[in-house]
Order: sequence, then C-alpha cells, then structure tokens
Amino acid sequence: MSGLGIEGYWLLGGVLAVLSVASLIGYLLGHRPMSGAARASVDNLNARIRAWWLMCSVFALALAGGRVGTVLVFALISFLALREIITLTPTRRGDHETLFWGFFVFLPLQYWLVGIQWYGMFAILIPVYGFLFLPVRSALAGDTQGFLERSAKIQWGLMISVYAVSHAPALLMLEIPGYSGRNLTLLIWLVLVVQLSDVLQYVFGKLWGRRPIVPRLSPNKTVEGFVGGLLSASAVGAALWWTTPFAPWQAFVLALLVTLLGFAGGLVMSAIKRDRGIKDFGAMIEGHGGMLDRIDSLCFAAPVFFHAVRYWWT
Repeated sequence: MSGLGIEGYWLLGGVLAVLSVASLIGYLLGHRPMSGAARASVDNLNARIRAWWLMCSVFALALAGGRVGTVLVFALISFLALREIITLTPTRRGDHETLFWGFFVFLPLQYWLVGIQWYGMFAILIPVYGFLFLPVRSALAGDTQGFLERSAKIQWGLMISVYAVSHAPALLMLEIPGYSGRNLTLLIWLVLVVQLSDVLQYVFGKLWGRRPIVPRLSPNKTVEGFVGGLLSASAVGAALWWTTPFAPWQAFVLALLVTLLGFAGGLVMSAIKRDRGIKDFGAMIEGHGGMLDRIDSLCFAAPVFFHAVRYWWT
C-alpha cells in the first residue's frame, strides 16, 4: 500500500484482532439463554460488530488503492453524506440546478484538488467560491420563498459533508520531515482514535453513565461516558505515538483535541436530527444508521487535525 509504513500494517492488524475478539464475544453471548431485553442488547451489539467489519473492509480496500483509492472512497463517503443531509432538508424546484453544481461540480472538484495536492485551491474552493456561487445560482431561478434558509442548508451540507471530510484524505498531501511515505498510517491513526472515542464513550456511558450532558438534545450522552471515552481514547492515541510523527505527549494532546472535536461534531449532528425529528440520518449501515451517523465526529476532527499537523509538523 503506497504511503503505508510498517506501523500502518501493525495498526490494521490490531484492529483486525480486536474485531475478531469482539465477534467471538458476540457469538458466545448470542448462544446464551437470556431475557428479551438482554437479547435485544446482544443482537444490537452483533449488528454493530458486523457493521464495523464492513466499514473496516471498505477502509482497508481504500488504503490498498493508495492515494487514489483513498481519495475516491472519501469522495464517495462525502457524496452519500451530502445526499443524506439534503434529503433531510427539503429544497424547492429552483434549487435543482444548484444541487447539481454541488454534487457533480464542487464535490468532485474538491477531491480532484486533494488528489493533485493543490493545497491553495483546496483550502478555499468551497468556503469562498462555492459559498458565493451557489446562492447566485439559486437566485437566478427566481424563487425567493425561503431563499435564505434554502441557501444556508445547501451551503452547510456542502461544508460539513464535503469540505470538512476532504481534510481526512488531504493528510496524504502533507510532507512531514522524517515521516515520508507513511501518511496513510497517520490517516489510520486519526480515524481509529476518533471512532474509538465514540465506541468508548458509548461503553462508559452504558456501564457508569448517570448524568446526561445535554438531556434535551442527547440523553444517552453522559458526563461519565464523555470523560471516560475521551481520556481512554486519548491514552490509546498516546500509546500509538510510534505510528505517528509525534512524541508521546504530543500524541496525547492531539488525540484529546480530535476526540473533543469528535464529541462536538456528534453533538451538533444530534441537534440537526432532533430538529428534523429523526433518530438517524439514514439506514444504509445496519446497527449504525446512515453515513453521517458514522462520520459526524470526523467532520469536526479532520479539518482541525489537518491544519494542526500542517502548521506544527511541516
């Protein structure tokens, strides 16, 4: 795999081992007699494990394709996420051509810029040119009903689903002294820490959660789950410092940063779902909802992590 050092293979092997153990535990639990409520919890656990196998397999295939494969897979992820958020925020006929530009011009162009590693244009394409062009295109349709709200929905969808997410594969364009040829490993570290934080917050919340952080928004997110998940995921990120260009304490600080941002992303996406009166953004991933339900943390973590690494390590 181009751009994947030996550390990256160790990380992938570790993930494979953890999933194998989780699958075995889920299998054993599934064959034990238990009450209806306990059975539902075990079935949900096994559905989540199967979903993680699927997602990790897709991610591994992307990494196998090197820089091109990784960029293409993240472009597909952005497309699916943008479709989910636009579906939940109904637009009008006058927005159809604007949406065409968003899906089939700005989205592929953003990832093309990532692929050719043109940082200057990649950084401003959507927040400058996209934000100026898209409302103009909607205005040309002559439909003024709810114009501000409609334009904001399209702009926000493109910003969070495409621009923010594209910073994950953009890590491959960074030239980090002493870390040449291993940027894919850094991407794995980021995704692993962010997703592990989500899982550990869920586990700590289920085991010891008592005090909801924002009861009206997300009653399942607790102070205990938040603290336990963030600290434990940050500790794992620090323990994996040898796969990164960071010193152990730097790895911990950056892991804590991305887990905090991941929590913020999940909170914001929960607010959107509550506003729309839904539980999940979609149902394409069994046990995990839609694509946005899985990348909500990455949406907030990836851009800040990219710029932190670019500023301090390149």
